[in-house]
Amino acid sequence: MSSPGEVPGAFRVAPFTALRPAAGRAGETIAPPYDVVSVAEARARIADRSNDFLRLSLPDAALPEAPKPTPRERYAAARQTLDDFLSTGVVARDSKPAYYIYRVRSGDHTQTGIVLLVSVESYRAGTLRRHELTRPDKETDRSRLIQALESQTGLVMLAHRAHAGLATLIAEASQDAPDCEASLHEGGAVTGHSVWVVDDESALERITQAFGELGELFIADGHHRVAAGNRAAAANADRPEAQWLIGATFPADELRILDYNRVVSGLNGHSPAAFLEALSGSFEVTPSAKAARPKQPREYGLYLDGGWHSARLRPGLAPEDDPVGSLDVSLLGEHLLARLLGIEDSRTDPRIDFVGGARGLQELERRVDSGDASVAIALYPTPMQALMEVAGAGEIMPPKSTWFEPKLADGLLAYSWAG
Repeated sequence: MSSPGEVPGAFRVAPFTALRPAAGRAGETIAPPYDVVSVAEARARIADRSNDFLRLSLPDAALPEAPKPTPRERYAAARQTLDDFLSTGVVARDSKPAYYIYRVRSGDHTQTGIVLLVSVESYRAGTLRRHELTRPDKETDRSRLIQALESQTGLVMLAHRAHAGLATLIAEASQDAPDCEASLHEGGAVTGHSVWVVDDESALERITQAFGELGELFIADGHHRVAAGNRAAAANADRPEAQWLIGATFPADELRILDYNRVVSGLNGHSPAAFLEALSGSFEVTPSAKAARPKQPREYGLYLDGGWHSARLRPGLAPEDDPVGSLDVSLLGEHLLARLLGIEDSRTDPRIDFVGGARGLQELERRVDSGDASVAIALYPTPMQALMEVAGAGEIMPPKSTWFEPKLADGLLAYSWAG
């Protein structure tokens, strides 16, 4: 891989020769990320879509349900699909390294960034900054798939701090008609995805220099993809082309974080009235005639026993100088989940589940009214600045602290070193 103007040292980004759908075929290949759909949903989606990238990223969906495919069979099927895509011209590798401007539109929201490669050394050195823990079993599966494909088919969502020069470069490169456009239809929502190819040598140098001035990137969404790519790189340490991670980085102020809400089964022995009474020790609790969507940090909406309540954390209970402890999710964990419901670890306790904000507060009501949960808790979205402060301090957020929307698409840009 030729990499004009690579940034030396612990933080390195580079242009690359992307694997992209052939002209006019992006609508055939575009797919949602593998981790936001179930195997059953993916199977239904690809039933009449032979070139959908879920066949690569979630190969179980393309195989018979019974007998259950082995990991080896799953990885082999995905590689065969990739080879078929290449041999039939569904996708092709660009002829020269490029950066790729990538715009995502959802309703009145638009975000525009750059797809690039980041070295695994950046991740290991901490200049590709993380804020979440990952599960080893998920890392293992995704790493083995990367190795079987000799490709990374899904984008990691990254964020960078404001940089005037980079903003100008992005605007200049995206002023003409895009080189590729496609729409993604999922769950009744439609997102538009556009790509511009930037392969002029001067532009490559200027973009690379701008990232060198930034000196860091933040993982927004896709920690398991990064961790798996890191593992795959270690397993292929003798292959320089395998020592990179593909991501799409956006200005931090353009990313949209939605609320990531909680539902809990059981009230740890409390009746609804006793639970609200116990809650009043740490929160100012008031009934609400309508769905209590939090309007500011340290405010929560609770739905139980058929009604909504607003709960505001009492003054003096939040540690102002602790980037993790001052997060709404941390305060909820300490003063409600652990203290009242006995949930010490949200990652492992089976009583708690998580509901992305895209599903709306009505989904919280449904989960409680159906008897699936006893109480639902709506949170104020974690600010992007808080994420960067936590990641910049080398700290880790509680699980399920952020829900980014819209999601990036698979099937438009991939990084492959397959022969």
